[in-house]
Amino acid sequence: MSELRVLGVDACKDGWVAIELHDAAFAAAHIAPTLEVLLARHEGLATVGLDMPLGLADAGWRQADIAAAAALGAARSTVFRVPPRPVWLEEEYESAVRRCRAVTGQGFSRQAWALRRKLLEADAYRGRHRIHEVHPEVSFRAIGAGRPLASKKTWQGQMQRRDLLRKAGIEVPAELGPAGRAGPDDVLDAAAAAWSAHRIATGRAISYPDPPEESPAGDAIAIWC
Repeated sequence: MSELRVLGVDACKDGWVAIELHDAAFAAAHIAPTLEVLLARHEGLATVGLDMPLGLADAGWRQADIAAAAALGAARSTVFRVPPRPVWLEEEYESAVRRCRAVTGQGFSRQAWALRRKLLEADAYRGRHRIHEVHPEVSFRAIGAGRPLASKKTWQGQMQRRDLLRKAGIEVPAELGPAGRAGPDDVLDAAAAAWSAHRIATGRAISYPDPPEESPAGDAIAIWC
């Protein structure tokens, strides 16, 4: 029987970092400047878990973000609400906020706007059957059975997440080759995304919302875990 190979992908300062699992165990780490380059190297994978919104609403807020934030409870702020598609077509943050207020009645953060380039890069892959949107904090919550975690930017938070991955059978080594250039929180997020990708590939994942929301283009919009 062939190995079940999946990939978890997270954005990082040098592009995208990925953790590859074979039969739910760590196999390799990768880094690439673009999703196109990264995914072209991995045509034979069962599933890709991508930590980036896939599928945008035409108006209003995505139910995926609302449902995932509700599931996280006190950590709900780690899920940012994704504005509808017209907002991302603006070139400047100020005009994007005005458009967002016009179509939703609310603005959105600069932190979310900083993801614009990579969000639009990922948007090109929406609807592809093997690529699913995931959210690492939702994944870590599931691995840890709802256990509260410190911020992933702190030593405590990073060690908590590494321990959870280890208990889930994912041992991320200290030496990752070129992928070691990525931030430790990005590597841990990619590993959590890979954990969710394996659950998707084996039919054990759940979606937020359940069932997924349908986009105007007919795609399913959901955060999978």
